[in-house]
Amino acid sequence: MGISERKAKEKEELKSMILGAAKKLFLTKGIEQTTIRNIAQEIEYSVGTVYVYYKDKNCILHDLHSQGFSALGGEMRVLFNVSDPMERLKALGRTYLKFALENPDMYDLMFSMKAPMDFLCSVHQHEWNEGKNTFELLKSTVAQCIEKGHFKGHELEPLSFAIWSMVHGMASLHISQRIQGVSLANPETMLMRGYDEVLLLLDKE
Repeated sequence: MGISERKAKEKEELKSMILGAAKKLFLTKGIEQTTIRNIAQEIEYSVGTVYVYYKDKNCILHDLHSQGFSALGGEMRVLFNVSDPMERLKALGRTYLKFALENPDMYDLMFSMKAPMDFLCSVHQHEWNEGKNTFELLKSTVAQCIEKGHFKGHELEPLSFAIWSMVHGMASLHISQRIQGVSLANPETMLMRGYDEVLLLLDKE
């Protein structure tokens, strides 16, 4: 390995350390209570070293947010091996919910926290590419469903948005523990049982 390659590798490793420390502190201390100095102390580097890579917490949050979308998108793309678009659509929803269940803090960062969007505004990037790319995966499957004769009378983009909103809403209600708050029977299993009901509706479509 040459000098330039080694330096690039070391740079990526340090950046990964910063993100790992930041994620840990955000979860244990809270985002507002975590400072760049805290992150530097966690990795045992100087504050200046962290600032070489990130100008503020929003930049760090945006990179973590991008990591989450990369992981979710990777899991969703695997399902494009499923040839039947309706079966793929059902599996996409289940995969989305499974990701939210297994990564609740990351899910909050991806969809609920404002900081990553503040970062996009600060760099004058008006398109939310991570969300856009994930939505396109859903929309292309819904388009194929329509081509196969499903969802007659529906418009592609509003329907895709409605499907995303429904599954996102179910995930958000579960993560925020709102399901427990309305005294539903067996709230710990309600998320996937609720999605099973959605699948029954799709089978009747």
